[in-house]
Amino acid sequence: MTDLVLVRHGPTDWNAEHRIQGHTDIPLSDYGRLVVAGWRIPVDFAGYDWITSPLARARETARLLGREPPSDDRLREQSWGAWEGRTLPELRRADAAGVEMIEAQGLDFRPPEGESPRELQARLMSLTAEIAAAGRPTVAVCHKGVIRALYALATGWSYRPPMPDRLDDDCCFHFRLAPDGRPTVAGLNIPLT
Repeated sequence: MTDLVLVRHGPTDWNAEHRIQGHTDIPLSDYGRLVVAGWRIPVDFAGYDWITSPLARARETARLLGREPPSDDRLREQSWGAWEGRTLPELRRADAAGVEMIEAQGLDFRPPEGESPRELQARLMSLTAEIAAAGRPTVAVCHKGVIRALYALATGWSYRPPMPDRLDDDCCFHFRLAPDGRPTVAGLNIPLT
């Protein structure tokens, strides 16, 4: 088994406004930089390799944690297509029935012009298989959607409410990868502060 630890990027202005970010390349906010400056990776993961999403908010988070890791496009957030930059209340006001119908599809939920969680899982599985094959414990700086997708792979969660566990901010998430890259949960909500 190979360890994989996921760290969500620090806060952005769009996080504060509850806007859907997806592939939109939003940097950390000033507040986000202050938050990340107070984070420390648990000592148990100190010697691990690092990788990051190519999006600025993840790369900057890694830099603030003292790393300049290579990026991997498979760690990019789920594409939310035409919904990026919008808030869920705005979307529901515009088309409540349409949003509800799409959300009811669980892992096959796909925003217009976007990507489904199942598609995100497929790209993540190619990455986790590589990490497992290399046998090198790894910390990955990524996004909430990436963490949720790997969590769903590890637990069998269908993306339909309720979510079995909370996934908190300011935490990291520890998974163990089988030789084929399939994850299991080793630890959730491990504090970074």
